[in-house]
Amino acid sequence: MDIKTLTPGLSVAAQIAVADMQDIKDQGFKAIICNRPDGEGADQPTVTEIEKAAKKHGLTVHYMPVTPGKISDQDVDAFRDALTELPGPVLGFCRTGTRTTTLWALSQAKTANLATILATAKAAGYDMGGVSRRIANGGKTPTDSADATYDIVIVGAGAGGISAAASLKSRDPNLNIAIIDPAEIHYYQPGWTMVGGGIFEAAQTVKTMGSLIPQGVHWIKAAVAAFEPTNNAMILEGCRVIGYKRLIVTPGLKLDWNAIEGLPETLGKNGVTSNYRYDLAPYTWELVKGLKKGRAIFTQPPMPIKCAGAPQKAMYLSGDAWFRNGALKDIDIQFNNAGGVLFGIKDYVPALMDYVKKYDATLNFFHTLVAVDGPAKKAWFDVAKPDTPVERVEMDFDMLHVVPPQVAPDFIRVSPLADAAGWVDVDQSTLRHKTYDNIWALGDVMNAPNAKTAAAARIQAPVVADNVIADINGREAVSQYNGYGSCPLTVERGKIVLAEFGYGGVLLPSFPKFLLDGTKPTRAAWFLKEKMLPPIYWQAMLKGREWMAKPEKTNA
Repeated sequence: MDIKTLTPGLSVAAQIAVADMQDIKDQGFKAIICNRPDGEGADQPTVTEIEKAAKKHGLTVHYMPVTPGKISDQDVDAFRDALTELPGPVLGFCRTGTRTTTLWALSQAKTANLATILATAKAAGYDMGGVSRRIANGGKTPTDSADATYDIVIVGAGAGGISAAASLKSRDPNLNIAIIDPAEIHYYQPGWTMVGGGIFEAAQTVKTMGSLIPQGVHWIKAAVAAFEPTNNAMILEGCRVIGYKRLIVTPGLKLDWNAIEGLPETLGKNGVTSNYRYDLAPYTWELVKGLKKGRAIFTQPPMPIKCAGAPQKAMYLSGDAWFRNGALKDIDIQFNNAGGVLFGIKDYVPALMDYVKKYDATLNFFHTLVAVDGPAKKAWFDVAKPDTPVERVEMDFDMLHVVPPQVAPDFIRVSPLADAAGWVDVDQSTLRHKTYDNIWALGDVMNAPNAKTAAAARIQAPVVADNVIADINGREAVSQYNGYGSCPLTVERGKIVLAEFGYGGVLLPSFPKFLLDGTKPTRAAWFLKEKMLPPIYWQAMLKGREWMAKPEKTNA
């Protein structure tokens, strides 16, 4: 534990552990401020655990969670008040100590000069240069001028963002483009189902972000705090202001682990896992290999979610492993789905039901996971059948594969770009924002009624690139998105039902039926998923090579 002193009354640290409480007391601290929200990382203790341990040592804990990149004026005021009211000296912490230091720096903006605040923070090892403008402005963020302006700014360096940047650069190499994303690592998320099924190694699904940003594209390693679309600007974490002529928004969605009571503290242990996280997918396979008898529950939350077939893919691959090792007869598989159907496109259901029967899985519809007690191996579901009062049921488990509820990122939901449900509000054909005509969106964050899959982003990126270039040239949209999405449903090791469809559930197969019938389980589809799609993702999609992804032209 590395503690840095800011003032006699306040020191800061990175993430602390339950075991640090004695040391914190011995160093003379009387109170702790936690600025890190629960559930940010798999390795962090909850504030409840910290509070319990601190109490034993006579320490007061004040929970004041702040989301990275979203320090509001109210947060600053609350932090200033806490320093006044808590017994001192106080130790503040977050993931790295930066958020706590930023809160302190902004809280001093009206009473201390800028140079003193910056020097004090620097002496403690924290560079507050990024918020100097806000400090100088009395703690409030000016947005009347930008620190840097680009032709095109892309928010999010996931599948959609990098693909869009590469597609744009392939059309006009001279464009001044910036991608904004704080992540150092880029994940091939479609591979995590295969990791959880023992087919891929986790390392196959990860590359450094720097190796993927297209040549000539500026990478701004920061989180977006807020949008100012009327000023063609956005505020970044650290309160830098970035201007743009055109904006593409594609930060993905938020996995809301905290929405399920008791889940964050038991993930990765007690038989509770999820293929929706890089660090947990290997644990899924570990549990599958180790389970010889008992109950395995697989959950699916309310829509929308990314890759709606992924919850049942985990069930099929697990069932197949148990079928092959002879344990299936002693394992009770339960698939608890918040929705009312196995899969939204009826053409694929018969083939899937064959595997439900093969693995003797029980389908429980209208079952939403609401709470988990990992050590007790119990889960609770709210059952909301049509025209029936909601009933809460308890189920024991030996293995629990959880898919969390999913929402738009916080900074999107509170922005002027969002619709009433929090998603970026776009025209479903052109992917242009309905209100701000120099903004487009693609990927999981937008509100078009398509499946949220990487395959969808592969088709959307060229559409957005075409339409942005058309706008630059003073033309109307030239390309349209038909809602295409693909979900390779891994029903057993070696066979896949390749679901491909667009808006309204219309089937949109990529191959002639005699080559690959997507409504049937085939080895050809498995070969596509296992051998072809990863290199297509890394070497084609993220490089702007639009193989089988040429945009559909408008009728105009």
